[in-house]
Amino acid sequence: MNEIKEVLRAWLDGVGLRPAAERAGVDRKTARRYIQAGEAAGLLRDGDEGQLTDELIGAVVAAVRPARATGHGASWEELVGWKEQITSWVKADLQLTNIHGKLERQGVVVPYRTLHRFACEHCDFGARRVTLRVADGKPGVECQIDFGRLGLMHDPDTGRRRAVHALIFTAVYSRHVFVHLSFNQTLDAVVAGCERAWEFFGGVFAVLIPDNMSPIIASADLE
Repeated sequence: MNEIKEVLRAWLDGVGLRPAAERAGVDRKTARRYIQAGEAAGLLRDGDEGQLTDELIGAVVAAVRPARATGHGASWEELVGWKEQITSWVKADLQLTNIHGKLERQGVVVPYRTLHRFACEHCDFGARRVTLRVADGKPGVECQIDFGRLGLMHDPDTGRRRAVHALIFTAVYSRHVFVHLSFNQTLDAVVAGCERAWEFFGGVFAVLIPDNMSPIIASADLE
């Protein structure tokens, strides 16, 4: 009902058919049906929004959405024949906007919201995927380390603003975090950060897990 009112409101404002449809999130054919039903119910374009009463909107709804055995409209029924194809696109990790475009190029023009509801209900779109949890190690054994860019900061040695980086240490078991700031991402910066981190944590971790950090990793091992 809200999309019907939005189309009719845009039409009363003098907006064209395409912009009115886009504003309400429906296709042009649907917007045209809403407007035609509104005119048949007595809606005048040179009138104001006061015409959009519950009675008029109800008449438009009754005209464009007659009772259906399945409870769905023509756009939904059109998608039923494309269920397998849509499901295969979803499994191939295509974005729903891309699927919507592919359907339009095949002549299947339906509102995006209808496609979204159909894909969620029948094509496993948006379904949560099962993830495998990795067990945490023992306390004090593993520590993750990675650089992150913070922004610009005044460097007293050079007298100018420079990019400052955070060398972040995260204890895998406790999730305690230590951050070491540096103006560069060199091996010396990593060593200095590690020395300060061991002081903070009160000891050295047996396993240090870097995230592909170029100062200490010559090449990534995909195995």
